[in-house]
Formats: sequence, structure tokens, C-alpha cells
Amino acid sequence: MSFFFRMASRLRPSTPEEVVRSIKDSFLALHTRNHTKALEEVEKNISSLRLMLSGDGEVEPNEEQVLQITLEICKEDLLSLFVQNLPSLGWGARKDMVHCWCILFRQKVDESYCCVQYIENNHLELLDFLVGCYKNLDVALNCGNMLRECIKYPTLAKYILESGSFELFFEYVELPNFDIASDALNTFKDLLTKHETVVAEFLSSHYEQFFELYTRLLSSTNYVTRRQAVKFLSEFLLEAPNAQIMKRFIVEVRFLNIMINLLKDSSKNIRICAFHVFKVFVANPNKPRCIIEVLLDNRRELLKLLQNLPASKGEDDLDEERDIIIQEIEKLA
Repeated sequence: MSFFFRMASRLRPSTPEEVVRSIKDSFLALHTRNHTKALEEVEKNISSLRLMLSGDGEVEPNEEQVLQITLEICKEDLLSLFVQNLPSLGWGARKDMVHCWCILFRQKVDESYCCVQYIENNHLELLDFLVGCYKNLDVALNCGNMLRECIKYPTLAKYILESGSFELFFEYVELPNFDIASDALNTFKDLLTKHETVVAEFLSSHYEQFFELYTRLLSSTNYVTRRQAVKFLSEFLLEAPNAQIMKRFIVEVRFLNIMINLLKDSSKNIRICAFHVFKVFVANPNKPRCIIEVLLDNRRELLKLLQNLPASKGEDDLDEERDIIIQEIEKLA
């Protein structure tokens, strides 16, 4: 056992109740006395909590104690204090806090995740707070990690999708700060791909609203946004639970025109991802006349674009699929 861990064990409270009470008192003191001194105490307590939850590399954490601490944290509303005070903490303490958050959310009692239940039971506003933190340069990446931990659970992902906060991601993915925009894209992707049934239900009930916003990403002047948007689309639209959404999507001329424009993109990766969506328009055996007319009007250009479609490493079926789609376009009348 390391010297630091032994000393920390002697100095900190010994029971889960005492540990949590000490942490809570230090957070509450941030607003009642000398801020600098109180902040030092909070950060020291968070560091100690991390040691208790994950050990020090030599000593493994006591699983029963970790579970008891988790239950006490939920009982004492400490998760709310964690979230609300995150912007006040220093860089190292925020990192420790995120680490603790992820461990706490994985604790399970009788098939139920304690922290997930805490959020579900009248604390869903914490998810909105975390989403809003993408506007805060200092804590955006920390909150992104915390959000993605929450999104692993379908009920929490469902809440974010259906809340007004979800629309903010269409702004966040194009923020000028590359690191924050990339992190927001990762969270956005998880929301759309982690839980197929939840996403299918959301898209069914918010079809027009969602795709009106999403088409802006597909036409973005930002290369990263455009590339990731078409990549995500080719992933979640073709999932089996989204079959009805796909059928609705592929009979709309506005979406076909967007895919045709993306087939002309200067990026090889964008062209390949666009092809995987475009091919569904062409392969649809029940194409409406308006779709056929667009394909006929652009036939010569489309055949040239498809013939020049670059090979993609790891996509052995791409050439075969491309040839089938070319044949389908050639025989249109």
C-alpha cells in the first residue's frame, strides 16, 4: 500500500455515511465562507473519493464500500452538487469528478443502477445542465464525458432526445473550437446510435423537425460536420428498427438531391458514405415517379460519378453494389 493511500485512509472519514457527509458539507461551504479555503477542501475530498472508488493502483477498492458510498451519494443529493459546482472546480478536480461520476453510474443494486434511478426520479434537469455546459469552454469536455456515461442508459438517452436540449447539438457540432465540436459530435453520435429502439421511436414522432435540422448539417460548409453527418446517417438510417423511417426518407426528392450533391463532394470518404444512402433511393422497388424523374434528369452525371467512385479499404462489396446501382439507373425509363 502506498504511503499516500495509507495517510489518506487515516485522515478521511471511515464510514460511507461520514465520507458523503464530509463531501457534502465541503460543497455547501463553498457558498458560506472563504471560497478559496472551501474550494481546497472540496478538491481534497474529491481526490479522496476517487481513491476510495478506484484504488491507487496498488490497493483495489472495496466493492461493498463503493456501493454503499454510491447509495449515500444518491440519498444526500450529492450528484446534483457535483453537476452544479463543476464549473467552480480546478482542472484536476474536474478530471477526478468525471472519473468518480463514471464509476458511480456503474454501481448496481438488485438489477437497478442507483445513479440512473436518481436522475430519473425528478433530477432530469441535471442532463439539461450538462448539455448546456458545452457553451462553457472550461467544462465542456468534462460534461461531454459525463453525458456519454448517462447516454449508455436508454431512459436517459430518451429524455435528452425528446428534450429541447437536443436541438442544441445541431449548433454545438459546428462550434469554432475544434475539440469541443468534436466532443459534441461524439455525444450526438451516441444519442443516435446507442439505443436503436429509442431512436426509432424518437425519429417516428419527430421526423420533420429532426430532418429539417439534420439536412443543414449535411449541407454544412464545415468539412468535419458534413462528413460526420453523412456517416451517421448511413449508420442509423439503415438500422433495422428504422426501416419505416428509411422508407419515408427515400421517397423525398429533397433528400435525394442532397445525396447527389454529396456524391460530388471533393472528399472520398463523404462520397462513399453518401453512396450508401443514395443506393437505397435507387434500389427501392417502389420508387415514386418524382424520384425516377430526378434520377433520369441526372442520369449521365450520376453514371459518371458512380463509375469514378473510389475504392474503400475494408468495403469489399462496394464495387459489386456500385455496379448493381449503375445497372438500375441505366434501365430506368
